[in-house]
Amino acid sequence: MRQPRIGTKTMAGVLYLCATPIGNLEDMTFRAVRILGEADLIACEDTRTSRRLLDHYDIHTPVTSYHEHNKWEKAEVLIEKMLQGANVALITDAGMPCISDPGEAIVKKAAEAGIGIFVVPGATASVSALAVSGQETGRFVFEGFLPSSGKERKDRLAALAGEDRTIILYEAPHRLVKTLRDLSDTLGRDRRASLVRELTKKHESVVRDDLSGLLALYDENDPKGECVLVISGAGREEILQKEREKWENISVEEHFASYTAAGLDRKEAMKQVAKDRGVSKREIYNCLNS
Repeated sequence: MRQPRIGTKTMAGVLYLCATPIGNLEDMTFRAVRILGEADLIACEDTRTSRRLLDHYDIHTPVTSYHEHNKWEKAEVLIEKMLQGANVALITDAGMPCISDPGEAIVKKAAEAGIGIFVVPGATASVSALAVSGQETGRFVFEGFLPSSGKERKDRLAALAGEDRTIILYEAPHRLVKTLRDLSDTLGRDRRASLVRELTKKHESVVRDDLSGLLALYDENDPKGECVLVISGAGREEILQKEREKWENISVEEHFASYTAAGLDRKEAMKQVAKDRGVSKREIYNCLNS
């Protein structure tokens, strides 16, 4: 889709996803400043937070709130405005809209309505933290914020234990120690990690250690500022060991039954059980027929 020039009215307006600085106000692109200045309306999480940025760049476009608690209802209102010809720029308090952010709701609605959606890229904390972390950057997975508690949190942590790509997590300072403790218990105390705080701000810092070292540090020192955790992926041996430990908690018979229930025939099920447990098929056969 060809991007229209702002100021040229078409039958319908468009939605611009504009990245904003994650700390330093200078991290704003020329294009983003222009788009925000020429748009008919700016939708933002917190109008007070965004006003500081807009005043800094002498931008006087009207603003309206769009946040987690009104995202679906407000999306409908904004969609209607765009269908009537208004160009709307969506910004977040910091970084890229839609990344751990309510912006994904309006993008889905706009796409369904056939409205043009254009991205104005810029700063984002996840990739910036990865770049300075010292961890492997070729393959990574972004997990955003972990669930705060309960089974969902436990399941997500368990899934990350076997992840072989570099892991990126966001965390608030008041929950950091709890998250480091849970990660240390689940992924292992020796797993290498980097804690990146206050990116692009005056007190930006990167601490590179293992999970137990980070836990000890912040158990004694209250963390401040928004945090990004960049954690090394599990090695092949570590993954295999965790798989073996998982199967050791159930009997060979239960293990075998889980595969036959899934539709494998007897021969294939025994083969898979032997592979999981790192033993010979003969050993599994003897166990099942003893």
